[in-house]
Amino acid sequence: MGSDHYFSATPRSNASTRTIRVRLAGRDLELATAAGVFSPEHLDQGTRVLLDSVPEPPATGHLLDLGAGWGPIALSLALRAPDATVWAVDVNERALELVRGNAARLGLTNVNAVLPADVPTDIVFGTIWSNPPIRVGKQELHAMLERWLPRLADDATAWLVVAKHLGAESLQRWLGDDLGLDVERAANSKGFRVLAAERRTA
Repeated sequence: MGSDHYFSATPRSNASTRTIRVRLAGRDLELATAAGVFSPEHLDQGTRVLLDSVPEPPATGHLLDLGAGWGPIALSLALRAPDATVWAVDVNERALELVRGNAARLGLTNVNAVLPADVPTDIVFGTIWSNPPIRVGKQELHAMLERWLPRLADDATAWLVVAKHLGAESLQRWLGDDLGLDVERAANSKGFRVLAAERRTA
């Protein structure tokens, strides 16, 4: 794919849209994916570990999927919390189009698939679920998390899944030392670690 990555703003590759079967929120679904987005052929293992580890999301308020891809996390949030507003954030325009289409396919009207700059700055989140794009590099990853994790509501928790061999332990230390979050290892499975990072109240 050359310089065309799933974190490219506008993938140059042919979309080659396809339909895959996936189980989300206890339902067997058929959803659209395409080339040029993260894990287009199946639900990736890290996201499955995350979705199998998180508690029920808040029933109302604003919920964030950071790095949405074709939408498995955002769609799971929306299915599990139909009265909440789900923000599916990605820099990849093709990914956002897929999220919108998949939400429409499922009849979900509570999903906003948007670029980072399109999220109103006064919104705080009752939870953040994310399989963050580790491969963008540490500096860019840290900048992304520094932007979004402080927008957690008081006592709210961000749930992040990271491959152990891609720096889960160092990310856990950074979240605590630099962002001042209370961080726990919520799960370890299949080479992935799920971190629960809670915002500390004053």
